[in-house]
Amino acid sequence: MGGPAPSTNETTRAVVIRPQTGAFDIARTLKEARVIRSRFAFLAVAVARGTQRHLLAGEYEFASGLNLLEVIRRLEQGKGFVHQVTIPEGFAAQQIAETLQKKGLVDQKRFMGLLRDRQLLARYRVDGESLEGYLFPDTYRLVKGLSEEAIIGRMVQRFGEVFGPAERARAMEMKMSVAEVVTIASLIEREAMAEEERPLISAVFYNRLRLGMPLQSDPTVLYSLSRFSGKLTRANLQAPSPYNTYLHRGLPPGPIASPGRASVMAALHPASSRYLYFVSKNDGTHAFSNTLGEHNAMVRRYQIRRAG
Repeated sequence: MGGPAPSTNETTRAVVIRPQTGAFDIARTLKEARVIRSRFAFLAVAVARGTQRHLLAGEYEFASGLNLLEVIRRLEQGKGFVHQVTIPEGFAAQQIAETLQKKGLVDQKRFMGLLRDRQLLARYRVDGESLEGYLFPDTYRLVKGLSEEAIIGRMVQRFGEVFGPAERARAMEMKMSVAEVVTIASLIEREAMAEEERPLISAVFYNRLRLGMPLQSDPTVLYSLSRFSGKLTRANLQAPSPYNTYLHRGLPPGPIASPGRASVMAALHPASSRYLYFVSKNDGTHAFSNTLGEHNAMVRRYQIRRAG
């Protein structure tokens, strides 16, 4: 059910009506918030208008002095606050949860717990331990009172629109599972900055997997280090974690972030290339190499000399 929310203005009343709240409970919430005087009058007018089952959830602010009909009309039209939230590409689930909590839209701890809920994983046919990677980065219009399950559902549904039948068919053609493709896409998302490099970075990962080489992707190490900031050290690269692709060959256990459409497409359509290495040129692009010797020369050129 809904509940009154604090208001900074004595002449207004802020109220949150949660989804699937019935007219009787809405009337009680509005009475408790002193928006209306009589629950029974509210219900009588709503029934007379035939809209008692069509009052919309949301976060509303009612000015004092609004008459009963004006209150009901606002609820009928859903004229409440809509929070527009943008989830950037490459955000991990923890960052998404923090963003939504700051907006007052979720309980972060509950949100994160639900991502590992077996029933939700089964509902969305996700083969893995978590919905990490399937919360599609996009701009969402959300109202307070939506449950964490509902918000997760919207984001996973959006993922399903991007990773549709054609993409699933392409994954099967590559002999890859959806989870494997999304995992590679998440690595691409965290490594790439220049749009045109995504298929090349994808090719490097596939080439390494084919040859049995460790992926050695720094973002997988960062994912396993809680609240890490700064430059990775050799000690960090040896930190024990199933996500550490310096220590473990093959893919990490699952995605490390939410990839956008471009990274998903790059994971499904890698460039035709023999590249096995890439290093940042510190300008948003990378230098790609076929051999370790070439790569070491690029590291000296773009990293060691710069650091010195």
